[in-house]
Amino acid sequence: MPHGAGALAAARPLRSSPCMGPLHASLRGAGRVARPAVLAVLTVLVLVAAACARPDDRPLDREQRAAIADSIATLVARAYDLRAADPAAGMLSLYPAEGSVVSAVGGRVTTSRDSLAANIRAFWNNVGRNMRQPVWIWETMRIDVLAPDAAVMTATYRVPHLTPRGAPHEIGGAWTAVFERRGGRWVIVHEHLSDAPSPRDSMVGTGPLSHDSAQPAGQPARTAPHRM
Repeated sequence: MPHGAGALAAARPLRSSPCMGPLHASLRGAGRVARPAVLAVLTVLVLVAAACARPDDRPLDREQRAAIADSIATLVARAYDLRAADPAAGMLSLYPAEGSVVSAVGGRVTTSRDSLAANIRAFWNNVGRNMRQPVWIWETMRIDVLAPDAAVMTATYRVPHLTPRGAPHEIGGAWTAVFERRGGRWVIVHEHLSDAPSPRDSMVGTGPLSHDSAQPAGQPARTAPHRM
């Protein structure tokens, strides 16, 4: 077999690319093509195959990573806007509508989306509603883009507010969340939350609400953003 024909035979798997159609005619009669011409065709094939690579297979540049990080940061900030009509719904909007969500907080792990939703609702109904003039402040937020469809966020936050008795109080903590893009939408699939250290975390109030916390009496104060 001529060298040129052999080289083209080895290159035949490239024909499976949908972008190779216009070049199929160039491969016919390869046995009669001079070697320099064959090498030129092969060079073109390699360049076309590289250009036809799926976007997900290409490494992200700095601008693309920054754009993804900014979109996730905006999404999270909007979800935790305590001025919204239904803050709990905003928090839930960060998670997929169905399927498993792994959440670790306070030494416990849940994997059910229903359990997550129940915890968020319980936090807002029992704690969030008792906070007066709360402001969610993101102290730090680091977002590392791992791939076009995956990113991880680690953030610290604090929420200064007044208790129902008018006493100043603040909760806070750290949160790591793994985001996945599903159907063009970024959602959290894994997360871990930890409370900011506080000497009063284990104190229990004596009235309907503890004097220095928005937490109902009989329960220790917790600072994870949506966990009870």
